[in-house]
Amino acid sequence: MKVIVAPHDPAWACEFETEAQLIRDAVGDLVLRLHHIGSTAIPGISAKPIIDILMEVRDIDELDSRSSSMQCLGYEAKGEFGIPGRRYFRKDSASGERTHQVHAFAAHSPEIERHLAFRDYMITHPEAAQRYSELKQLLAREHSSDIQAYMDGKDAFIKEQEAKALAWRASRIPR
Repeated sequence: MKVIVAPHDPAWACEFETEAQLIRDAVGDLVLRLHHIGSTAIPGISAKPIIDILMEVRDIDELDSRSSSMQCLGYEAKGEFGIPGRRYFRKDSASGERTHQVHAFAAHSPEIERHLAFRDYMITHPEAAQRYSELKQLLAREHSSDIQAYMDGKDAFIKEQEAKALAWRASRIPR
């Protein structure tokens, strides 16, 4: 898989909204909320042009029984795919390029908080977002044909920022 990191595209937000409506229509009342996450949700930073969607559902097991609804939208169901409690779906274009990824969790999963905290922290801390953007651009140049090396190169930065994001989010919640 070729690693491509593109400048921010404002159309990504519209792509999320369009896909979110298709998912709501397909999966129905099982969906509680859909969130645009990942780098395409952070204005002004470079990203792999893949729309990441966080889906909160009432019942993760019921989602398993409705995975055919996601498949009808062109998604491949991958099960937990390395994260306990998650249901991962990926969608590729006709040419085989990844276009969308859905990370589904049952409501109140700590994974939801983690993803949203990171996104919101990056949006409200543009200096950290810019460092992340620059790191991704560098890694894409250095590892243009090695997605695993690209991902590994981001890992320490993401973990550090995620810890800051969770602390930041906790400090904003009234006690």
